[in-house]
Amino acid sequence: MSEHVAVVLAAGGSRRLGRPKQLLQRDGQALVQRALGLARSTQPRRTLLVLGAQAEAIAGCLDLQGIERVDNPHWASGLSSSVRRAREALGSSSLESEVGSVLFLVCDQPALETTHLQALLTAARATARGCAATVHGARLGVPAVIPWRELADAPLQGDAGLRGLLNGEDAASIARVPAPALALDLDTPEDVRAAIARGWLDPDQAG
Repeated sequence: MSEHVAVVLAAGGSRRLGRPKQLLQRDGQALVQRALGLARSTQPRRTLLVLGAQAEAIAGCLDLQGIERVDNPHWASGLSSSVRRAREALGSSSLESEVGSVLFLVCDQPALETTHLQALLTAARATARGCAATVHGARLGVPAVIPWRELADAPLQGDAGLRGLLNGEDAASIARVPAPALALDLDTPEDVRAAIARGWLDPDQAG
C-alpha cells in the first residue's frame, strides 16, 4: 500500500457544456467512474470523490464501494473550494497521520491513463519536495501529487484550484511530467466532438 491518498475532483457544474461532463462515457463507462478506477489503480490508502453540482444524480450512476464521498455545497465558487473540502475531510480524520501526499485528478481529461499517474508518483518520490505535476503548455496543472505538509497550509482561492500552488515562485522544485493529450478537457460541445474524434469518448456522446 502506498503512502498517498487519491482525490477525484468532480464537483463542477459543466455550465458551458450544458450537461454533466462527469457522466460522459468512454468505453461505456462514465468518466467519473473511470477516474475513480484510475485513481484506485495506484493503490492509494484512501480514495475520495468530491461532488457538488447535481451530486445525487451523479452519485446515483456510480459504484462508490470503497470510495469516500465528500460533498461540496460551495462548488459554484470555484475549484479551490473542492480542494479545500478534500483537505478538510483528510485533516479531520484520525488517519491524517497516514497521509504522505495527495494525488489529485479530475474527471474531464478523457485521455488520462494509469501510466501517467504512476509516472507522477514516481517523479514525486524522486524529488526532495515530493511534488509532481502535469505539464500543460507553459504551466503546471493536474493531475498532480502534492505533499500533505504543503497542502495543509496552502491558500486556496477561486477557480485556480491548485494552479497557484503549482506555479508559484518555487515551481522549479516540482517534478514535471509532460502529457500533451491532457490539455484537452471537456468544457464545450466542441471539446466533446474533438475527444470523440480522437477516440477518447464514445461516438454517441456528441449530444
